[in-house]
Amino acid sequence: MAASISLGAADIKLGTVWNSLLSFNPNELQHQIIHELRIPRALASAFVGAALAVSGAIMQGMTRNPLASPSIMGVSDGAAFAIAIVFAFIPGLSVLEIMSVSFLGAGLGALLVFSIAFAAKGTLSPVKLALAGVAVGALLDSISTGIAIHFNVAQDISFWFAGGLTGVTWAQVQWLIPAFFIGLLLALFISRSITILSLGDEVAIGLGQQTILIKTIATISVLLLTGAAVSVAGAVGFIGLIIPHVTRYIVGVDYRVVIPCSAIFGALLLVVADIGSRMVNPPFETPVGAITALVGVPFFLYLARQDRRGL
Repeated sequence: MAASISLGAADIKLGTVWNSLLSFNPNELQHQIIHELRIPRALASAFVGAALAVSGAIMQGMTRNPLASPSIMGVSDGAAFAIAIVFAFIPGLSVLEIMSVSFLGAGLGALLVFSIAFAAKGTLSPVKLALAGVAVGALLDSISTGIAIHFNVAQDISFWFAGGLTGVTWAQVQWLIPAFFIGLLLALFISRSITILSLGDEVAIGLGQQTILIKTIATISVLLLTGAAVSVAGAVGFIGLIIPHVTRYIVGVDYRVVIPCSAIFGALLLVVADIGSRMVNPPFETPVGAITALVGVPFFLYLARQDRRGL
């Protein structure tokens, strides 16, 4: 976080960052940059990364699908699609209204993916679900691009398509943090049940779990976390895919531990990726979604290969 606040187009010494926190001087340009640009961006990157990682952990535990994540299951693309429609037809909405629309879009994307996957013949394998997510994501992304071009709002929404944290404001952070903590508390509330559910529906029902209720709460948590994250940072991919696997490898499969640790590791990954996006081609910025994709795509292909017999 300190490095994220310090590094950028104009590098600022850590001592200056510390002084601005202790004694803010509104007449000092670097203090203004720190308080109005760097701190909101650093906080947003941490909370967005944590939200996407927790969403991925919940989805993987709930569906028993190692390929499940907001970016692959159509949730992120659905949120970005809803934002594209808003920019084209209802411009000028507030931060809260954009976030609410993002929640609805995330739900639409998830609904389309699972509807197509359940309609397919044969068993619902992880790869089939992932393929449905990729197809729906590509469809929603194409429609969003068409809307952007036709209504001449491509420049306005290109940020959400690429995924980035440039220009994050305090107003966005102030709504992102409550949405994150509500989603996280819901996830922690059902974390023990997610652990049991990850063993299979039959086992969960046999142990007295109300699987429909648990999945409903889990879905609400995912939509809150992903919708809030996409409304602030756009469709940043693969964090929800990578981090839960790494977390389970380190701490085990108890979701009472997996969920909070995923939040920490997800925050760490996106903060580091955001720093990298500023360092690749200074003073210009590379979309942070491109940085996470460099790590995420090979990881996704590895997981798909491990499950190739489920096609």
